[in-house]
Amino acid sequence: MAMAGDKIAAMIKEAMPDAEVEMIDLAGDNNHWKAVIVSSEFEGLNRVKQHQLVYAALKGKMDGADGELHALALETRTP
Repeated sequence: MAMAGDKIAAMIKEAMPDAEVEMIDLAGDNNHWKAVIVSSEFEGLNRVKQHQLVYAALKGKMDGADGELHALALETRTP
């Protein structure tokens, strides 16, 4: 099942209200996304911890073979 980019962005912004989120549909199928996220919440965190914050914001939508979201490339930055 595909997941719309605006839904992904909304979930991220709900968890990180100051985040600027740009969604890029890599395959044109609403199933392979790249998210470019800028948030002050990433300050002082290494890349792994930054990505863990994003995955936590998605509340299990990428979990397992039956997850709503199949692929998500992340680019995280601080302002």
